Parts: sequence; structure tokens; C-alpha cells
Amino acid sequence: VQLQAFGGGSVQAGGSLRLSCAASGRTLSSYTVGWFRQVPGKEREFVAAITQSGLTISYEDSVKGRFTISRDNIKRTVYLQMNSLKPEDTGVYYCAADSTVISRISSSYDHWGQGTQVTVSS
Repeated sequence: VQLQAFGGGSVQAGGSLRLSCAASGRTLSSYTVGWFRQVPGKEREFVAAITQSGLTISYEDSVKGRFTISRDNIKRTVYLQMNSLKPEDTGVYYCAADSTVISRISSSYDHWGQGTQVTVSS
């Protein structure tokens, strides 16, 4: 499966963005999908993940209550709605897919899209 992430941009603190992760190739419904983010000099950080059915979701603690992950398997797209953005949410956001169980570990994911930059100014 090939993934493409888009929807990043620059916003002020308190603003919102919606990221999309579009899949081509194999059907996205076969994969758990995760969102990760990275800033220069730091490890890639888990943000959120959703299972194939959408019934199980996991969030990193700092984004709980502000971010919402969802998926539309017919459209082969996973979304990350980001509200109440903070400067510390700044980074390059990546989506990734794995055919097994939901995971918060980046090395668990076999397929990665290119990143999309999110910049939140104070």
C-alpha cells in the first residue's frame, strides 16, 4: 500500500487543521494506521492510531481531547482532526500502515507516507 499525507500548514495557537492520509494500491481496510510526528533532532513520536475496523483507537497523552483520528475505508483515507493546536504540536506529521495489531511504536509499521509540515505559532 502507498500512503500520501497532506493537509499540513501554518496556524496560530488555538487553531485547527485536518490531516488526511490517502492510500493507493491495496485496500486500506486491511491496515491499522498510525500518525507520528517528528521535529529536527528528536525521535519520531507517536500521535494516534486506529485499527482496521476503527473500533480501537489510541492517542498520545498530550493530544487526548484535542485530536481525533478517524477513517473512511471506502475513500481509503484516514484523518487526523487537530483542534486547540499548541506550538509544541509543531513538526512533520507522517502516516503509517501496518497489517497487524495497533501499535505506538514506529518500527512496527511497514508502510510510510511522506510527511506534511504542521507549524503552530504562539
